[in-house]
Order: sequence, then C-alpha cells, then structure tokens
Amino acid sequence: MEETMTWGIWSLAPLVIALVIAFKTRSAAFSLLLGSAVGVVMLGTDPATGLSELFQSALGNGEFIRLCLIISLIGILFVLLKDSGAIATFANKLSAKRKSQKGVALTTWGMGFFIVDDYFSPLMTGAVMRPLTDRVKIPREKLAFILDSTTASVCILVPFTAWAAYIVGLIVAQGGPVETAEQAMQIFVNSIPYNFYSILLLIFALGICLKIIPDFGPMRKAEKRVEETGALLREGAMPLISAESDTLVEAKDEKVSLFWGLAMPAIILFGTAIVSYITVREVMIAEAFMGAVTYLSVAMLIRRQITSVDHLVTIATRGIKDVVPALIIIALAYCINVVTKELGAANFLISQTEGLLTPALLVAVTFMLTAFISFSTGTSWGAYALMVPIALPVAYSFTGNQIDPLVFKTIAAVAGGGIFGDHASPVSDTSVLSSAGAGSDHMDHVITQLPYALTVAGVSFLLYLIV
Repeated sequence: MEETMTWGIWSLAPLVIALVIAFKTRSAAFSLLLGSAVGVVMLGTDPATGLSELFQSALGNGEFIRLCLIISLIGILFVLLKDSGAIATFANKLSAKRKSQKGVALTTWGMGFFIVDDYFSPLMTGAVMRPLTDRVKIPREKLAFILDSTTASVCILVPFTAWAAYIVGLIVAQGGPVETAEQAMQIFVNSIPYNFYSILLLIFALGICLKIIPDFGPMRKAEKRVEETGALLREGAMPLISAESDTLVEAKDEKVSLFWGLAMPAIILFGTAIVSYITVREVMIAEAFMGAVTYLSVAMLIRRQITSVDHLVTIATRGIKDVVPALIIIALAYCINVVTKELGAANFLISQTEGLLTPALLVAVTFMLTAFISFSTGTSWGAYALMVPIALPVAYSFTGNQIDPLVFKTIAAVAGGGIFGDHASPVSDTSVLSSAGAGSDHMDHVITQLPYALTVAGVSFLLYLIV
C-alpha cells in the first residue's frame, strides 16, 4: 500500500475510531481491527483485499516474527516455572511473611527494578506476584498498572540497556557537536535527571502502592468493587491470560530449590543479555530466553518432572496458548500502526507544531508532541526516530552548536514523551504485556491507568515550562 494523498487531520481517523470504539466496547481486538479496516479503505482498497495486504506488510517482517518468538518463549518459560513448583514455592515463601496489601504492592513495584526488560519484566513479575496480589485482594487492574509503570520507565533511566543504545545512536546520527558514541552516551546520562515523566511515574506508582496517593477515577471504582464483592476482575472482563494458567500457579506446591529452579534461569537470561550487549552491542533477548527454557527443560527432565518429549511439547503448547490473546492484540496494533504511518499521521502532527519550537517552549512542546505521537502509534521507539532528528538540531541552533542543559532537557523530553505512549496507549506492546502479566482485561487496564498517566504527564509538562 502506498500513501497517495495528504490526509491532514483525517490521517488520525483510524486511530480515533479505534480508540472511541475500544473505550465504548472495551474490546481492544475488535476496535483495532475496525480501525485498520477504516484505514485501508482510506488508502484506496476494499476491506478484504486491504486487510489481507495489510496483514502481510505489517506482520510479514523480521521484527514482528522476533517479537512473537520472544513472547512465545516467555509463555513456555512461565509454564515450566509453574510446573516445576518454583513460582508456587516463591509465592508461598513471600506469603509466609504475612505481607499486607501495601507490602505485596511494594514488592511488586520493587521487582521492576531488578528485571530491567520491557518485555520480560511485566510477564515475569506478574506471574510471580499475581497469586499474592490475588490473596490480598489487589484488583487485577492495579497490578497491571504497577507492572506497566515499572517496565519502560525503568529501562529508559538505565544507561546500559537497548533503549539507551538506541537513543545514543539517534543522537550520533544528527551530528552537530557530537562526533562519537561516547559523547552521545554522556548526553544521555546527563539527560536522565530531566526525564521527569519516567521519574515521576515511578514515584507516583510507589505512592499508589503505599496508599500515600489515594486512588481516583476508574481505579477507585475497581478498588471499591474488590472491597464490596471480592471480585478481582470486572464482570464480563476478558483477561489476557487463560483460566488454566491461573490455576497452575496455585496447584503446584512442590518444594524446589529457588536457586536452581528460579534464580538460575534468571541468571542465564540476564547473563546472556548483558554479555551479548557488552560483546556485540546488541541485547540478544530471544537467545537469552532460549537458553533459560533449554536449561529448565533439561533440569526438569533430570528431576523427572518432565517424563517424555511429548510431555515437553504439551508444556510448550500450553505456554504458547497462554500468550495467544496478547499476540493477537500486538499483531493488530502493528497493523494500525502501519496504517497511521502510511496516512502520514505523525508527519501531520509534527507539521502543526513546528512553529512552536522556540527556545522558551522547545522542551515542553517536544515532550507534548513526542507523547502524542507515541500514544497515537503505540511505539516509543518510532516516536524517538521521528522527534530526535527534529528537536535536537533545533536545540543545537539555540545553543550555538554547543552542548548545554537545553540539549539535555530536549533529549529527556523526547525520552519521557515516548515513555508516556509506551505506558498509556492501548496499542503499545508493553501495555498489552502488562495486561497479560496481570491477567487483566486489556481495556480495563488502559481505562484505569489513563487518568494516572495523564496526571503525571501534566505535571511533567508544567515542570518543563518552568525548569
């Protein structure tokens, strides 16, 4: 499909339609499919032919296939951890400490700082903590919010992640006073204290966990539902995890060594990721999950927890089945992202705000625009690729091609704005994975989380205006 005309504000139509229908029906999959269908019609094809071509172009690429592989491996790893008894043992050890609702929420929040990966963190933390949050009656929507708040927001504040490496590459590509990756990394490190959205989001989530900040909006309704009825999910909710997956956690109560059964797979996973980043400057996350799955499969074969090859295949099939709802929504999110890109939605938004990029407003407008683009497209990295080449040269022009705090703030505004979309957008992959990790209905997660994300974004915007 090719962009044949300038659509202007109408380029946002597929996304707006998808969002309106999603908030009305709370069906993310149907809404995204409908938005995609509207988009292909706008691009000049009938829905059947257009959707077929769209699926091929959006999903028939290495990036999406790699993401499917990673998510499938994560699903398999979870079932292995459950069947081995590792998760139940860990959950029982934590529950034996008689943690309060605040204590469980705080533990969930803290785990996000130890699992620094935007795909693995929400799914792993969710699988481990969900039995405990259920016991102390934390709504699934709140668990999803805690998971979502400590994924990408942590990744972007750590210099030695793929996120940092990506932004550093974009900084180097703009040239100007930056000639080496080392200089670009120093700019990124100096920008971290100005990344107000990511920092404030972590603080805000901590306040919610400790009940220092009272719940409000739809999240308060979810809390009230649990208090009055004990229902962790809204009636009629469609959680992104199978009921079988939940019961597996509770059913397996076999005592296992937490070091060999839980810590060692994590060591293999993160060791592979760290070593690959150091040696080849690429986080080989798929290979890391393959290593962890292989180790745990062999260990369970030795302990005779897996009795045959057929048994292992059954476990793998169950693991993939558990993550199919998340894969469907991510696939449809990829499709609508392609449609909005071909209609020129991001370029329209940029063209409408170029005149606002003055020294006094540069940082605040950069944050706002990046946030809107990332929310609209569901991809922070795509927003970074669009905004760094625009905002950074403007910052250089205002500083006389020198590196000073305006440059640091501009990079921080881009980084934080992208995190907003990654955090709040219903078409963001990390939002989908947070819903899956929490066992929450995806649209319930989005609706309850959005007022919190907008509150933090509003405060961040004001800080950029005055700091």
